[in-house]
Amino acid sequence: MQRLESALGEAADAVNRTLDRLVPPVDGAERRVIEAMRYALMGGGKRIRPFLVLNSARLFEVPEIGALRAAAAIEMVHSYSLVHDDLPAMDNADLRRGRPSVHRQFDEATAILAGDGLLTQAFEVLAAEETHANPLVRAELVLALAQAAGAAGMVGGQMIDLEAQHARLDLAAITRLQQLKTGAIIRFSCEAGAILASAPTKERRALQHYADDLGLAFQIADDLLDVESSAAVTGKPVGQDQAAGKATFVAVLGVDEARRRAKAIADRAASHLAGFEERADLLCAMAQFVVNRRS
Repeated sequence: MQRLESALGEAADAVNRTLDRLVPPVDGAERRVIEAMRYALMGGGKRIRPFLVLNSARLFEVPEIGALRAAAAIEMVHSYSLVHDDLPAMDNADLRRGRPSVHRQFDEATAILAGDGLLTQAFEVLAAEETHANPLVRAELVLALAQAAGAAGMVGGQMIDLEAQHARLDLAAITRLQQLKTGAIIRFSCEAGAILASAPTKERRALQHYADDLGLAFQIADDLLDVESSAAVTGKPVGQDQAAGKATFVAVLGVDEARRRAKAIADRAASHLAGFEERADLLCAMAQFVVNRRS
């Protein structure tokens, strides 16, 4: 686990440097929205999704510059989603990563624009020639991220999540909700390296299966943290899912069964990578990390 934590730190540092270059401070009339975008991007976080991009790319010896740009793009999309999730119209959260959420630090209109700016810049980064020399590869990256982030992925899952506050969902419905809301972006993160490498179908499928299980394990662990942890530890409000009557794995399964399932799903996630042998050690370790994390 120490090796994984070191690798996570190195990946976060590299991605932070890339983000700093891609979204530099500016002067002029648009300065405030750029400040808000940088506030959202550079406020910490474990950078798990970029880590998945970088390490899926290393399985295929993808050049680092392309992998880092793809990793930065996914962090832009993730950060945009957090900015919008925290808005009063959504989760109405005042705290994110131990700091005031963007709409509290700035204002609601600026937060909306900052989220919009991050989302659109992610596609600009992927579409640029610096990401990959082959325009067909760049187009595939853009298409895959659009599908993961849009109504067939994260946005659709968020809509189901909002509607679920007024309806009871069974385990199958909650699983589908989280496969869209959380899992689709994690799947893209794991598949991006294979897209950059134009990898064979068999290896891409293995990463997709890994990602699907990793996303579920991650979300179950997140639901457990909302019940068992504190804002001081997680850096964001806890207990809100239960207060809002949201559909969660813990609400349906209970704490003990949810924890057992998270561990079993994490083990299954790692098993999908057996064909990569020791090259996938860090990705296998990540499957255990997501269910044992404390924030």
